[in-house]
Amino acid sequence: MATDLISFISTTELTPRLDGDPSLYMIDVRDPDEVAEWQIPGVHNIPLSRLPSLVHEIPRDKDLVMICAKGARAQQGAEILAKIGIANRVLEGGMAAWARTYDHVEGDFGGAIVVQIRRRGKGCLSYLIGAGESAVVIDPSLDLDQYLNVAREHGWKITHVLDTHLHADHLSGARDLAKTTGAALWLNPADPFDFDFEPLSDGRTIELVPGVKITVSSVSVPGHTEGSTMYQLGEFAIFTGDTLFLESVGRPDLADEAESFAHNLYWSLHERVLPLGDEIMVFPAHYGAGVSVRSNEFVAKPLGALRHVLPALALDEQDFVDWAMAHVTDRPPNYQTIVLVNAGRAPVGDSAELELGPNRCAIA
Repeated sequence: MATDLISFISTTELTPRLDGDPSLYMIDVRDPDEVAEWQIPGVHNIPLSRLPSLVHEIPRDKDLVMICAKGARAQQGAEILAKIGIANRVLEGGMAAWARTYDHVEGDFGGAIVVQIRRRGKGCLSYLIGAGESAVVIDPSLDLDQYLNVAREHGWKITHVLDTHLHADHLSGARDLAKTTGAALWLNPADPFDFDFEPLSDGRTIELVPGVKITVSSVSVPGHTEGSTMYQLGEFAIFTGDTLFLESVGRPDLADEAESFAHNLYWSLHERVLPLGDEIMVFPAHYGAGVSVRSNEFVAKPLGALRHVLPALALDEQDFVDWAMAHVTDRPPNYQTIVLVNAGRAPVGDSAELELGPNRCAIA
């Protein structure tokens, strides 16, 4: 039977093969506009409607993986190939499952272990920073097990949960994680959170073990949001949220005050971030499609490398503001609802549907 030529692969199985497995050949059968909007790196787009006429372009010596939004169209495409004798696999759950796929990488920074948890389909990055028996979590998602399991493996108790800002592209798990673990929830009150938390003050320090500190280097690095906050691990690492990315800087327009926020963002970058040493490692809250992600490497770079490759950092203030205003693109999907949920002003509802799509928190 033709269906004997069809099998399935999970996003967890697929993820490590994205590093450059030459046998992998992914075919996304969605329409071109859907693929242009959001895709797994390295896919070949052959729309389902055109697949029968283009089967001659498909290599027969590869491990073919069929992809669509949730799996139905990929299954149809798989059956078209199977009927002409081509074995292939269907990505279980499609892009909806890709949006919920995680991996992580860890390393030592100044006596603390930094664990970067990557939500691959959303380009979201969150962190555990642990030493001794304690750990801090920055920018957690709703999938609490990602953090609880890592903490358990290292023998850490999560003592503090922090968000870098009021997120607009994905739902924050900070409140739920703090409640589940009994950890203190620290947030910047300059963002309009409508629930109980411990307000940050400038320079507050979390000491995991003597001499190993997570320091709030500025309660306000405004620009992306009014309450954007950067966290510093000694002289070794900074967790920049959506203020500074590896490929750009945070967009200033999500609160509909783009010009004033762009001025604030320029100030935050030039007064709080760029004066730091070149060797300090930048850990952002997101990455875009142009950033290469590999299984055993951090999505991070030394600040010195970024200051020399990001053109926006070399602009004077007015040119920076003009550039920021001119280059913002479509806003994140469902961002207004997500902001209300993260602020505590609306129920979560269907989180999977709310979060579908790419992050768009950087200036393109």
